[in-house]
Amino acid sequence: MLKRIIWLLLGGFLIGVIGSCGWKKPVKDTDVCMHLFAGWEDSLSGRPVFVCSKVDSILPLVSDSITYYQLLVMKAKAKMFMSEADSAEYFLRLAEGFCREASVSSSIRFWQLGAEVWNMKGNLYARMAVFDSARMAFDEAYRFCERIDDKHKSLNVALNLADAYGGEGKYDRSSFWYRKALALADSLQMPDEERFPIYYGLAQVNMNLRDFARCDYYYGLAGKYFDRMQPYEKHIYLNNRGNSYYYRQDYPSALAYFRRLLDFTNRYPEMKFERNMTMINLGEVFLLMDETDSATYYLTQCYDYFKEMENTSALYYIDTQLIELALKRDDLPLARKRLKEAVKPDVIDPNMLHIRNRYLQHYFEESGNFRQAYYYLKENNRIDDSTRNERIRMRVADIALRYQRDSTLMKKEMSLQQKENEVLRLNQWLYGSLLVVVLAAMAGLVVFLYRKRKRAEVERNLHAAITSLRLANIRNRISPHFIFNVLNREVRANRDSEADSNLNELIKLIRRNLELADSLSVTLHDELDFVQTYLDLEGKTLQPDFVYTLKMDPEINPYAIRVPAMLLQIPVENAIKHGLRGKEGRKYLDIRIHRHADEIELFIRDNGGGYRLGSGSSGTGTGMKVIIRTLQLLNAYNNRPIVMRIDNVEMEAHETGCEVYFRLPLDYSYELKKQKKPLYGTGV
Repeated sequence: MLKRIIWLLLGGFLIGVIGSCGWKKPVKDTDVCMHLFAGWEDSLSGRPVFVCSKVDSILPLVSDSITYYQLLVMKAKAKMFMSEADSAEYFLRLAEGFCREASVSSSIRFWQLGAEVWNMKGNLYARMAVFDSARMAFDEAYRFCERIDDKHKSLNVALNLADAYGGEGKYDRSSFWYRKALALADSLQMPDEERFPIYYGLAQVNMNLRDFARCDYYYGLAGKYFDRMQPYEKHIYLNNRGNSYYYRQDYPSALAYFRRLLDFTNRYPEMKFERNMTMINLGEVFLLMDETDSATYYLTQCYDYFKEMENTSALYYIDTQLIELALKRDDLPLARKRLKEAVKPDVIDPNMLHIRNRYLQHYFEESGNFRQAYYYLKENNRIDDSTRNERIRMRVADIALRYQRDSTLMKKEMSLQQKENEVLRLNQWLYGSLLVVVLAAMAGLVVFLYRKRKRAEVERNLHAAITSLRLANIRNRISPHFIFNVLNREVRANRDSEADSNLNELIKLIRRNLELADSLSVTLHDELDFVQTYLDLEGKTLQPDFVYTLKMDPEINPYAIRVPAMLLQIPVENAIKHGLRGKEGRKYLDIRIHRHADEIELFIRDNGGGYRLGSGSSGTGTGMKVIIRTLQLLNAYNNRPIVMRIDNVEMEAHETGCEVYFRLPLDYSYELKKQKKPLYGTGV
């Protein structure tokens, strides 16, 4: 696993270049040439070849020495992005020689150039895994930045210093410089979406200290801005996120990140170094998952690239994997041969050493040399103890830095608070006066609204009384009893038996209709009697083919059960008017009433062709709307509602009919007021 290799060899360089690209504070330069290439730095990560060509085109035209060497440093950055480290080193040597020999040390532009040169030298050393030299170069660059008071540049060099200390395994100092960068970001009021390099740097430190909770916390902060990252920043994030799962031995999750990273680097041909580093990571993950063929493929793919670069740190890591690969294939002679031929770098990262020791322990166990295997086991225990001590030291340093920052902030807050108190005392009388005025205005508004509401209420009551009196007057002019008396006299005057019967039924129907209209509910007996009276009159128009049936369970007492007024009458009337009238052949109307526990079910069925939605001849009309509105009103005051349903059903002789269905609880209330109902099924 190239856990630290990526961060050490690549992270220092790439995050350092952030200082030269993404967060560079614009500097006003009188040199007209500087205005021409000031925007090129933004294209460095995505179009390094383009930047090189632009620099080459303008170099012959530059007469100012500092501008000339600033262009050389920019070209060195582009070469670093193109993985041409030798060319980058050559251009940096030229710029460094100018800085040592120049006599313009008082110029701000000279100090800016010096900061760029030493920062890039540090990146170059970091890429070669010479982290002590990288740290010294970054120290020098930071002093140049302090000389010109460039906080933006200081922030980026602080990130590089943190990275270099991490490469040396000094995680407390690494954390200190990341915190320093965070403090500089605070002083610059940098928005949170531009701080993700600091966040994934802190995540990397906590990952190396195996504090995975804080590691995931910082990766979460950085990951929110993944879409805003430059390509090299996305590479760092994905690589280190995969490493964090590697250290947790969650190899499938690590493999998913490294595969995603390989697909990403394949889209950028200039990212050769990053692509080959990713293949080393994939090789080790497959090795740990016992997929030796895949491990062999990726390790051999990248070996020649690093051998050509003479990158001993990467080769050391690949050799470590190849030794373990030979052991997994039970080829002890090959493992012995690779151990003998393995490169030996001058400086070895603690994480890489830990991995090598683990595999060497395995090698000597297989060789039967348990004394030597025990030696490497003790060495790894010592490294683990050192890591734990570093974690403690880092936390102590972290607490000290937090205390220092909090103390400074507290002093500033106290000073601001004192000034705010002075302003508050000077304006206190104004606030009090304003409060009194506001309260008085609110009190006046409340009184005004109250009186206005009372006047409106009196007017509404007066209008209601007048309207009620007018309605009563209209009703008294022509009383319903007057109508009944006239009809009775006509019945006595016309003694025709059939006419007499029809008029009597009509009088009964009108009288019952008026009585039912004044009540929300009636007994089931009264509702059925009203339906029977209606059918006695209207059914004669359907003869001789009209058949009406009523079936009711014998245990139902129609005098004790109440139903909503016109619950049956309206569906019956609709069945005749919209279904049976005008129908050829037999006309059936069937009413069935059943009881189930504490409910009754009512069915009104006809064979009039069924309910047809949108048809004017079969619509529910005003009557059904009255039933629906009545049920909506009554159900709002009951715990258990009346259920209504209208369906088309198949009748005898395959005719289509309409069925209106009601399910009515026996404890249903017709009082239009909220009241506590008995619990269902308890009778309480």
